Amino acid sequence: MGEPIVVELDGPRFGPVNGGPPDALVVLVHGLGADGDDLIDLATIWAPAVPGAVFVAPHAPERIEGLPKGRQWFALWDRSEAQLRAGVQAAAAALGAFVAAEAERLSVPPDRVALMGFSQGAMTVLEAGLRGAVPDAACVLAYAGGMIGGDALAEEIVARPAVLLVHGEDDEVVPAAASRAAAAAMEAAGVPVRAVFRPGLGHGLDDVGLAAGAQVLHAVLKGA
Repeated sequence: MGEPIVVELDGPRFGPVNGGPPDALVVLVHGLGADGDDLIDLATIWAPAVPGAVFVAPHAPERIEGLPKGRQWFALWDRSEAQLRAGVQAAAAALGAFVAAEAERLSVPPDRVALMGFSQGAMTVLEAGLRGAVPDAACVLAYAGGMIGGDALAEEIVARPAVLLVHGEDDEVVPAAASRAAAAAMEAAGVPVRAVFRPGLGHGLDDVGLAAGAQVLHAVLKGA
């Protein structure tokens, strides 16, 4: 397998729907083999909960050979713990630099930033939001993912934002047990975490999980 092609982060944006200056930033982080275009439509669902927010869905930094639009936050060809830790740390650092620049560009305070991720994106935002790449995030919404290196979280944690985990009980790609383990690790580390497990849902999103996300965004970002 050849080396991945690394590109600068950018992606589609949406909002604010209230027409005023932005008062919050919501960053949507896609999964393996997708790109930012796959998640930006969530902005139209969540914008009523945070009408002053700008939503941005950055494309992951690595293109996947053979997939014209496919991106990845970190490679999975070697799934050893050491390689996965190194990969997610690098992905979180890249995301953190992008988020800091975007917040500065929009004049949004660092503590008015929300992170959302799906699948590999969920692993990346949990790493970034709890281990310091995005140290002041207001909340982290992690769908159909999990936490890499959860056993070490209590010793390595930097921040404790509000966290929502949502996972389908019938997920055939990332087992729901990954979010259960992540929830346990976060509870042990003193993170305010809520976990929602959806019976009958596979590797995807549903209305109940999205409504839970809207509730969290409204609760933590409802007013400047």
